[in-house]
Amino acid sequence: MCGRTSCHLPPDALARACAYLDRRGRRRLPDWRDPDKYCPSYNKSPQSSSPVLLSRLHFEKDADSSDRIIAPMRWGLVPSWFKEDDPSKLQFNTTNCRSDTMMEKRTFRVPFGKGRRCVVLADGFYEWQRCQGTNQRQPYFIYFPQVKTEKSGSTGVADSLENWEKVWDNWRLLTMAGIFDCWESPEGNVLYSYTIITVDSCKGLSDIHHRMPAILDGEEAVSKWLDFGEVSIAEALKLIHPTENITFHPVSPVVNNSRNNTPECLTPIDLVVKKELKPSGSSQRMLQWLATKSPKKEDPKTPQKEEPDVPQWSSQFLQKSPLPTKRGSAGLLERWLKREKEEEPVAKRPHSQ
Repeated sequence: MCGRTSCHLPPDALARACAYLDRRGRRRLPDWRDPDKYCPSYNKSPQSSSPVLLSRLHFEKDADSSDRIIAPMRWGLVPSWFKEDDPSKLQFNTTNCRSDTMMEKRTFRVPFGKGRRCVVLADGFYEWQRCQGTNQRQPYFIYFPQVKTEKSGSTGVADSLENWEKVWDNWRLLTMAGIFDCWESPEGNVLYSYTIITVDSCKGLSDIHHRMPAILDGEEAVSKWLDFGEVSIAEALKLIHPTENITFHPVSPVVNNSRNNTPECLTPIDLVVKKELKPSGSSQRMLQWLATKSPKKEDPKTPQKEEPDVPQWSSQFLQKSPLPTKRGSAGLLERWLKREKEEEPVAKRPHSQ
């Protein structure tokens, strides 16, 4: 399942993080629709407003279906046929949508059949592992591995774009497959809402939870999912499956309360002492490595350090079904959060929802 996410970037930075190539091969940034309704947060819960990517064709009849828009939508799909005057009166949970039953349930089958596919954007999502023999649960932050390239530390589609470092050179957003719908109240107020499609967990996450979001890994998958005008339902369904290209680390229980909205929600902790990790041992080598090996200045011909010098965060805390080791992702997260905090004006920092 997926019941809590983080998406803290301001609107302009979020758009840059979603740069893409249109059908003609031109580099584009998605336009915002109702950006004032988007509230950045490190701790988003259902019924809050979160940003999703979708085809411009949903709003403009003559648009190219490959053109993209970012729109804030309510998390928790309200079906178009819902007859009550208040979305909160919906009697069933639509935060997530199981891939194996979504074609059987009218709530999801109808909008999916109309091509209402979207990509839910997030820094990553949170999941809780039940601690054996207790009622306690340990939260984890789960996200894409942050892999450096020779260009400028960017990933994925960035490799195919020129001057990409001028557009975006930061955290790779998690892209989750979703379905949206449009509900109109008796008074004529229009509400757009979405659900996140879930699948069986990949092997690496199965010890945390048995379900995970259907993650669209890479520009090609995102493009096919969004382009409902050219990609059929049958082809789109082939994109819905677990992925092992994921990494995670334990975080503080401060994230348990959705009203807590600070970078501490994402910060890696040491499970032995339940506190923020200090730069000692392998973590100290990681911080030194990042400080002296800036991706933008690194000579691509310089040999990489041996693997033991780069600490592995993801699955070292789990006793079963560990993930393949990922290179320095949590360290990049710490650096990313620190830079955001230092550079972002106080007025633009996200508030609690």
